[in-house]
Amino acid sequence: MNSNTNFPDLSTPVVMGILNVTPDSFFDGGSYTDEQRAVDHVEHMLKWGASIIDIGGVSTRPGAKEISSDVEWSRIDSVIKTVRKEYPDTCFSVDTFHASVAEKALDAGIDMVNDISGGTFDAGMLPLIGKWDVPYVIMHIQGRPGNMQKNPEYENVVEDIKAFFMKQIALFKEAGASNFILDPGFGFGKNDDHNYTLLGNIHVFAEMGYPVMVGLSRKSMINRVLGTDVAEAMNGTSVVNTVAVMNGAKILRVHDVKEAVEVVKLVGTLNSEI
Repeated sequence: MNSNTNFPDLSTPVVMGILNVTPDSFFDGGSYTDEQRAVDHVEHMLKWGASIIDIGGVSTRPGAKEISSDVEWSRIDSVIKTVRKEYPDTCFSVDTFHASVAEKALDAGIDMVNDISGGTFDAGMLPLIGKWDVPYVIMHIQGRPGNMQKNPEYENVVEDIKAFFMKQIALFKEAGASNFILDPGFGFGKNDDHNYTLLGNIHVFAEMGYPVMVGLSRKSMINRVLGTDVAEAMNGTSVVNTVAVMNGAKILRVHDVKEAVEVVKLVGTLNSEI
């Protein structure tokens, strides 16, 4: 990975804590729009064992309305600069599909970029990531947040997403990038059958030679099976995160850091005994 970043060693799985600086995210929207509360939450997540903090200024929940890059940046600008100063040795990620936002975040000291579109929403992302060559999350999405859950279809969801990854990796390599993380995009243009098929086949993506990140935290794919709601989804989240790590995931992107760190420790203990 780029030597100028604080990106963690992935010889064992790590936890990415979510910091949503948004008024409308599906689980914690509005909780951290106050800068001090956001900074305090970063401190808590780091104490609980997060290795990466992912900062986002726009909700990408199903049906979400898109906002301008200027509004997005205005939400995260001061938070990024404050936490970068407070925690110089922490790996911070920006969750954005706007190249202009990613560029400003990188200029402000952000270490990596997490793009839900894998470079398909903004053509400017290719040359930007090629120039900086920071760790870059290529996530798969079918459609856009506003319409992605309207009858998504695949010929073969695993093979289709693998082909997408191969295509985007080739494009980014041509632009000069080399540090990729693959995210199948659970819930982003997938029904429950698609999601659970992907969960059982994470090893297919891990075998491509890049770390796999999963974002399963409190998602509706859990709640529809268990009959729970987002507030009750902690146990289900731990179960699917456990399956993900056992199948080869290296980064768990979560709202609940302490519980995810426990998953990683327990699975690591199991693997060391086998």
